[in-house]
Order: sequence, then structure tokens, then C-alpha cells
Amino acid sequence: MADMRLAGTQLKVVRILAGNPLTKGVMWAVTSKDFKIAELMALPASDRHPVNDSARPVQGAPPRRWGADDAPVPGRTDGCTSAELTAAYRAGRTDPVAVLDRALARVKANDFGPATNSPFIALDEGPAREAAAASAKRHRDGRSIGALDGVPVCVKDEVDLVGHDTLGGTTYLRGNPANADSWVVTKLREAGAVVYAKSHCPEWGLNPLGISQFYDFPRNAWRNDRGAGGSSTGTGVATAIGLAPVGLGSDGGGSIRIPSATNGVFGIKPTYIRIGRTGDLWGPGTMPHLGPLGRSTADLVEFLAATAGVDPQDGTSSMQSDAPVAGWRAALTRSIKGCRIGIVQSEWKDTDTAIADAGMNALDALAKEGAVLVDVKIPLAIHAPAVGALTIASESTANISDDVVNYRDQFGEEMLAISAFLSNVSAREFLAAQRTRAAMRRQVATVLAGVDVLALPVMARFPVPYALTESRQAIMDTGFTAGMTRFAFLGNLTGLPAGSIPVGLHDGLPIGLQIMADAWDEASVFAVMAACERAEISALPACPGFKSLL
Repeated sequence: MADMRLAGTQLKVVRILAGNPLTKGVMWAVTSKDFKIAELMALPASDRHPVNDSARPVQGAPPRRWGADDAPVPGRTDGCTSAELTAAYRAGRTDPVAVLDRALARVKANDFGPATNSPFIALDEGPAREAAAASAKRHRDGRSIGALDGVPVCVKDEVDLVGHDTLGGTTYLRGNPANADSWVVTKLREAGAVVYAKSHCPEWGLNPLGISQFYDFPRNAWRNDRGAGGSSTGTGVATAIGLAPVGLGSDGGGSIRIPSATNGVFGIKPTYIRIGRTGDLWGPGTMPHLGPLGRSTADLVEFLAATAGVDPQDGTSSMQSDAPVAGWRAALTRSIKGCRIGIVQSEWKDTDTAIADAGMNALDALAKEGAVLVDVKIPLAIHAPAVGALTIASESTANISDDVVNYRDQFGEEMLAISAFLSNVSAREFLAAQRTRAAMRRQVATVLAGVDVLALPVMARFPVPYALTESRQAIMDTGFTAGMTRFAFLGNLTGLPAGSIPVGLHDGLPIGLQIMADAWDEASVFAVMAACERAEISALPACPGFKSLL
């Protein structure tokens, strides 16, 4: 895997060459090597199916039911999970107002540990204080409305929060505050959550490294010389350092799973369109998924329970018939015994040794608890990075192509370079990718008909180096981009639920294990996550900047 790290003037020159008719072909040939586009185009006809006419995920088998629901509900005891907060509220040991005050005080004091910079682009302090006070009264009166009542959460700055700009990592969208909440924020408020901040994300979400040309981005919650991952950068850091038990992210090519893994927290990209996209700036497309990052499996379950379901203004969300909340909660107590975990050995061989060792050690520990490890083959998985990059980058840049013309001088160099590179993608290449995607979806469904879940690395590499002196610099690193998304695109191309579980540390950096399940079967992902918590496979120490909300 080649590295091509470009910054400042170098990146600008490459961007210009990529758009020049005389040099753009050569530039595209060099850049596309990291994603193995040529290998994709060389596939035989048997590895291509007719283009899908729907993004509906292909289901391999009905939802799984292994083991018994008799194991204890796992949960961290660090004073910063939703369950701990609501228990403290019920007991009268604290209240949502005091907890919100603690979180806001940390933000205002710039108390972020190694992350150094705030994970938030904006605070919504006034409405949050009103929500916290209302929740405190409900708890005093014994009228709590659920597991998120009074729990502080943040939402990624790609969804509308009334009264705030929805920037999506840009600067040119400033000055047009939302006049209504997005679907997901509305559902969070209905559940009693205290939505108090919008979290940072890179420009238009097309940077999985957690780098921004426009803002002082938070660094990794464990080491300030590394990126925090993207594009749900701020939410990953906020949950890691204890500013929220759980928060909203989104994932078009690993953007929930990558920052979860790099910051040592849990995250799930649910089945495609499980959470409605009304008021989501990046919603259009066949790849993006909204979902949570949090400090425990139970935090993810309760967030998804509050926000999933049919969004009447998003017709695509009617693909799901219901949100099986009871099944998700039951999965927290499901034994791992008898769970058949598919191991795609070809994928595990294509990652950093330390990452592979930690992941396989975690799987061996699950086997000792009664899981059954099964070698499986997904020949087309190796082409997911090429298909994924061609798909999401093409969809996203097509959606903002008018903005690139109208606000060109306000775009970052990386986004302009991506736009220039993608101008070289031919219709033949794009459609070949879509035909391979169709074959890949059916291939994965066939494999999942024989196992309960698949186990993959989250990333092939550790987080990108990102010195504090590089803040607000234009940076593009295709080698790290390819390495950090290497195993993520498969979940987005298929639309299947996929979660990241912390399973170890190496050189002071967390390592994540990815679990992918069949369509609409988030319960199986949650069950494996919960088993990892019970067996203390995911029992990482708190990161250096963590502080309890209690």
C-alpha cells in the first residue's frame, strides 16, 4: 500500500494537475492504485450482476436466535454510561442539570486531555438547560420517560438542530440556521435526551482520517500526535473522554466504525435506512447510514431504540417494517454459546499484524465462551474498497457539484482534488463498480446464510499521524485513507449492520474488532458486543483525558 501524503502547496499542485486535460489521466492512474481500481475493472463477467434497482439490503436468512437470554446485562462502571446516569437520577444522587453543568464546564475550560481541541463546533446551551431542567422534574416526580431521559448527547454537524447552521465541515454554508430539527434530533428529544452540542466532522464527510483545513480538530483521545478518525470525529472523541455516554455519527465508508475504533469506544452502523434522513445534509445516496457511537453496547441499543423506525418524510425508510427494540434489548443478555462467527481469512491477512493479533485473540476468547469460529470465503470482498470509493465519492461529489462551481473559492483543497480526480472516472468504471456491487451483495448474503455473523478488522492501519502543528492545513493522504477504509466499505455497499468493539491497545492506541450481521439483524451485532463486554475482551482502561459525568 503506497503512501502519498500531500499538504499545502503540494496538494494544490496535484489538484491542478488532476484537472488538467494533459495530465489528469496520469494523476488518476497513480491515485487509483491505492484503491485497486484496475483490478476491479479486470474482473470477469461472472463477478458482475445487473445493476441493482434498489438499495434494499439482501437478506441471507431470517434473524438469528442462538443461545439463551440468561446472561447478565453487561455495563461499564465508570460513571459515564446512560444506565449509570439514569440510575443516579432515580436514586436522587444527582440530576440532569448538574450533569449538564459538568459537561459544559469542561468544554468551556478546554479540558479535553490529549484530544487537545474541542470535539464540538457549537453548543446549544439554552435549550439544553431547559431540557435538563424538565428531565430533572420528571425524575423527581417519578415520571422518567426512558433510558435516555436526562442523558447528555451530541449530534454530528450534518443533521439539522433548530437555530444552528448545518455545516457538514464546510464554511460556506454558514449563515442559514435550521428552522426545524432533523428526524433523529426530534426522536432524541422525544426520548428525553439532552441534546447539547454539535460535533465536528471533516468537509462533506469524505475524509476518514479526522482532518480539517478549516477548524482546529480534536486529536485522538489517546495520543495527540494521531488523528481521531472520521468522519464522525467529534462524536468519537466526545464519547471517549466522557462528554457524553452516546452520540450521533454517520457512516458512508467507515465513518462510525473508524472513529469508534481509533478512540476505543463502541459504535454501530445499523442496517441501511434504519434511522430516517429528514434534515440530514449528507442523507441522499445509497451508502450513508446514521447511527450511534457510545461507551457501552447498552448505550448503542438505547440510542437506536429511540431513533430507529419509519420516517414519514423519508420514503426510503419504509424498507423497514418495524424497529425490533425488544429484540435489541434481549440481545444484551444473549449467551455467545453456539454463535457461528464467520472468519474471512483473506481479509485478516491484509492488515497490520498488531491489529490482526488483537482481533484474533478476541475471537479466540469468544470461542472459549462457546462461540464457533468458521472459515468462510467472500472472494469479492477484496474489491470493496474500489467499488466503495467509486460509489460514495461519485454520489457525494455529484450532489455537491453545483456548490463546487458556485462556492469554489470556499472549498478546501482536498475536496477540490477529490472533485478533480473523480472527473476522470468514466461511466464504464462507475457502472462496472455497480455491477460488481450487485454481485458482492448476493455473495455476502449467501455466506451469511451459513453463519450468524462475520468478523473483520475495522481498519488495516493505525490512525494517521496528525501533529498539532498541522492544524488547519490542507492534507490528503490516499495511502492512509485506503488503509483505514479497507474493511469498512463492505458494510456500506451491502447495507448490512456492522459494529466496532474495542479489543486491545498497541503503542498507546486502541484497536477495534468489526462484527457484521445479516440485513435487519442488529440484534446479532449487539449480542456479540455484549459478550465481549461480559468476557472483559473490550475492557480497555479509560483514555487519558476521560472524566466521569458523575
